Amino acid sequence: IMSILSQIPEKFDGPASWLGPEMAAHPERWMRQLTDHEIAELELAAETYLATGADIGEITKADCDLPTLASKLVDLRQHLIHGNGVMVLRGLPLLNYNQATSAAIFCGVGAHLGRAVSQNAAGHILGHVRDIGASSKDTNSRIYQTSERQSFHTDSADLVGLLCLQPSKEGGQSLLVPAISIYNKMRAECPELLALLFDPIATDRRGEIPEGAKPFMEIPPLSWHEGHLSVFYQRQYIDSAQRFEGAMRLTPEHIAALDMFDKCANDPTLNFGMQLEQGDMQFVYNHNQLHDRTGFIDWPDPKKRRHLFRLWLSLPNDRTLPETFKQRYGSIEIGHRGGIITKNTKLHAPLD
Repeated sequence: IMSILSQIPEKFDGPASWLGPEMAAHPERWMRQLTDHEIAELELAAETYLATGADIGEITKADCDLPTLASKLVDLRQHLIHGNGVMVLRGLPLLNYNQATSAAIFCGVGAHLGRAVSQNAAGHILGHVRDIGASSKDTNSRIYQTSERQSFHTDSADLVGLLCLQPSKEGGQSLLVPAISIYNKMRAECPELLALLFDPIATDRRGEIPEGAKPFMEIPPLSWHEGHLSVFYQRQYIDSAQRFEGAMRLTPEHIAALDMFDKCANDPTLNFGMQLEQGDMQFVYNHNQLHDRTGFIDWPDPKKRRHLFRLWLSLPNDRTLPETFKQRYGSIEIGHRGGIITKNTKLHAPLD
């Protein structure tokens, strides 16, 4: 059982193995203020594209001319893949924009970073994160459609982007923790539990099942492939996958390993939180960072309710992923992978 660990370094260091308190103390490592000039470039590019009448979901890098910002977004992509895995771009004056302009700016930035992929069976490349009154106990609902505390998890793409349109009345803090820091802690304290996280533990597809696929995926929470440790994790969906015949049964040791992983993720010496402000664009590298959100209380006025746009992006020049990721990503071809594709999926960007 420990043979997998003999192939992997005992301890990872480097920019993606950060500790929460150190990140909280140094916001300059993960936040950058957009300049007036950069904002003007984004506004002009969005107006120009919207004037064509094309669907916002089809915007490409070529459609979004950013004379000075483009090269900085290439650097940002490198920072996300090879650096600490998180960046917030602050300062978009959203009060000046309608929803279409906000969406075109966000999708345009996304097009410079990578290629947008579908976030659900309906083919939405622009997701809406808000409480629609769904229940996390419903096995066909998705946790981002509730106001409840989520749990640390990954999404189904190389990069996850959020644009905060409207913060909640209180709560709704964005939390982050690096998989590598969890690995380091478990390797030092309970290597026999850590080794179990490389098993093909089942994760529920929550009803979004590609043609011919099982209703669950068998991607290990941790994978070691070509010199990279990659994480794939959503505890609620692991627990609910146990309802399926054919899913690998979780032993008491597996449950102890998952509980320890959660405990480390929730350890304030490892994770940190940030409150996204209106106009913040947050980008998180999904293969080595887990993200979460605290529960929140919304405004009574429907117009002021918490609302974020979300992008899932496939990145060029990214790491290779193991074969098992095909179960979720469809293809593991770099630059063309990720998202949720079923028989009827057609990509578009709904504004409401």
